[in-house]
Amino acid sequence: MEQIGQMLLAANTQWVLIGTLLLGLASGILGSFALLRKQSLIGDAVAHAALPGICIGFMLTGERSLIILLIGATLTGLLAAYCIQYIASASILKEDTAICLILSTFFGVGIVLLTKVQQMPSGNKSGLDSFIFGQAAGMVSSDVKLMAGAAALLLMVTIIFFKEFKLITFDVEFAKCLGLPVSALNFLFMTLLVAVVVIGIQAVGVILMAALLITPAISARYWTNSLSKMVMISGIFGAISGVIGTLISSLDRGIPTGPFIVVTATIIFFISILFAPARGIITLKIKRRMTNQKLLREQGQVK
Repeated sequence: MEQIGQMLLAANTQWVLIGTLLLGLASGILGSFALLRKQSLIGDAVAHAALPGICIGFMLTGERSLIILLIGATLTGLLAAYCIQYIASASILKEDTAICLILSTFFGVGIVLLTKVQQMPSGNKSGLDSFIFGQAAGMVSSDVKLMAGAAALLLMVTIIFFKEFKLITFDVEFAKCLGLPVSALNFLFMTLLVAVVVIGIQAVGVILMAALLITPAISARYWTNSLSKMVMISGIFGAISGVIGTLISSLDRGIPTGPFIVVTATIIFFISILFAPARGIITLKIKRRMTNQKLLREQGQVK
């Protein structure tokens, strides 16, 4: 406890916690829409597709500038997302097949490029391998502030377009009848989805970022049938996962952050699936048992 208290007093740790809190919040909120739009796996593909963009950014500049790396990751992430949509719409392949194809292709290219980077004179000091599993504790103040600012911006845009995203998620035809620019809104949502994945990969890693995007949303689905409540609960679960995972990984700078964030999110998921008031497995069993006992009492058959 004393070690945690000392960490919390450090300015950089406070910024890291704020950054992962905002990242978890943004991931949970956008993940809710991705889940309801049945685009959960696209986040996984985008996260893996970001790796070649990161490597290309480093190879072109020769330095580990987070802005350059994120721009490269965003470009390859967007390319992967729209390749998936194009393949699914223009060929006989289904979307899940297209996702597997693009994910494996881009990630394979990323690993090849990462190997090349490690062979460069300054490559072994680049720290790009930390993008695989994430290392929030090792982020410098400027990187954390950039991540926190970007996450806050994504949250603002999502809140502003909440009603529009709700319409195109549940009733595209009605949205078209209202005159909404559905194609532009879909493009905006996909861009936000790619952006939240990209800004999170340094903290969570390309392999596990999709879990932070979707797991809080799945957990929140067990607690409510209301979209607005689901989005809020998912954001809270994501924020809690980010903060707790970061605190645990901060105990040792060699421990990757991503796995602990995802483990925390998974624990919340199991709590939800077991004990959520409306749909929890144990909760439903207790309710059925109480209902049966009530019926037996009413019939005078209680022994």
